[in-house]
Amino acid sequence: MIDPIKDLVAVAESYASQYIEENMSKKYVYHDLEHTQNVVRSCKELGEKYFLNEKDMQLLLVAAWFHDLGYVEGPEDHEERGAEKASVFLKDRGFSDEDILKVKNSIVATKMPQSPVDLLGKIICDSDLNHLGKDNYWDRCVKVRQELMMAKNRIMQEDEWLDFELGFLEAHNYHTDIAQASWGEKKKEHIKQLYKLKKKLFPTEEDLLNRKKKKKKRIAPTGSNVQIKQMNLGRGVETMYRATYRTHVNLSAMADNKANIMLSINAIIVSIVVSTLVPQFDDQPHLLIPTLLLLGTCLMAIVYATLSTKPKVTEGRFSREDIEQKKSNLLFFGNFYNMDLEDFHWGMREMIKDEDFLYSSMTQDIYWLGKVLAKKYQLLSVCYNVFMYGLILSVIAFGISYAFA
Repeated sequence: MIDPIKDLVAVAESYASQYIEENMSKKYVYHDLEHTQNVVRSCKELGEKYFLNEKDMQLLLVAAWFHDLGYVEGPEDHEERGAEKASVFLKDRGFSDEDILKVKNSIVATKMPQSPVDLLGKIICDSDLNHLGKDNYWDRCVKVRQELMMAKNRIMQEDEWLDFELGFLEAHNYHTDIAQASWGEKKKEHIKQLYKLKKKLFPTEEDLLNRKKKKKKRIAPTGSNVQIKQMNLGRGVETMYRATYRTHVNLSAMADNKANIMLSINAIIVSIVVSTLVPQFDDQPHLLIPTLLLLGTCLMAIVYATLSTKPKVTEGRFSREDIEQKKSNLLFFGNFYNMDLEDFHWGMREMIKDEDFLYSSMTQDIYWLGKVLAKKYQLLSVCYNVFMYGLILSVIAFGISYAFA
């Protein structure tokens, strides 16, 4: 047999990355290149801790790069297809049937329920689900839900999703001692958090009764209203933001309606003047100046009314650094319409997790809504003034022209 080339893993990485980027459907938001790269990193981490020799490490990492390539043809039996692609890749490079079988068995072992038969298989199985015991669990599990919806049209309600996640985590066990030691405790924390979330969103009658008892205990000890105010503070803030948003939206709708009225009225006047008065200039030249004054008034009013409704084009993108530094406001579509779904979803989760960031974004949103409203009403004010005074001057001009005609 030909000795394995030293850059085997680099070649596998290049091949798999290009294959995924060019062929993997965008609906597979979980089984993407990021997932494969994460599995490869975890395999390398565990492989080094188990002191794998160079050859076994190469075979393990090749298996990791190829383990989801079969997803291009669909999720069913994708492990077998990935194993066959890896087999062809290794056979072309002179690897023995024994080595190829190791890689194929490792990839097929990731099929649920996982069934590894050797150390390489156990490592790749644990790496394939390493996120269950890591901080990126919440981000990855949301992508699983998105993929089920986009690829299989399976839409889960919140209670169904929580039961699905709890069932999966509780049935899962890491196969290697190192993975269990490294990620086991974090996975237990995630299970506790899921139960806590389920209890909060879907409380039993007993839970509701206990909440009422705790609420009474917090209010009963003193006669002051301080505690009651503290309890209602969150609701009061939410009501304030909700009312402010509603007011801004209503004012914006009113401004647009006023602008549409001015556009309609002046367009009608212009069409009537052009069709009736302009043709009479030859016979009645005294109408020229007042007609031009009226047309000028209408055109100026149309310009300002149009400017008040003209949308402002923004870049529509924020970087992850902006989000981490809390410089972004993802609540306005003009700030994110050019962002990738993955970056936008990550940014929203970061904002939701940080209450200060969330309220700061809402405050910024209200501020800029106010700035836009101020600009709208300034332009509308000019529009109405031009129309009012211009119309008065035009009528006076028509009266003078007829008086001295």
